[in-house]
Amino acid sequence: MNANSMVMTDAETAQLVDRMAKILDIPLDPEHRPGVIANLQRTAAIAQLVMEFPLPETIEIAPIFDPER
Repeated sequence: MNANSMVMTDAETAQLVDRMAKILDIPLDPEHRPGVIANLQRTAAIAQLVMEFPLPETIEIAPIFDPER
């Protein structure tokens, strides 16, 4: 993983998928593995955009999400 980025290399992503499948005891069909890796990479790229979005220091977090408000 690059120090300036949350994006992992292909090898790091594959290793994470394999380790998490083992830790969670989830059987991962070899046929599905490339798709799982690709989806995790897409999710990480989206998360990177969210994490890089600048927020002002004065912003306050909402204590409770209420869609009616």
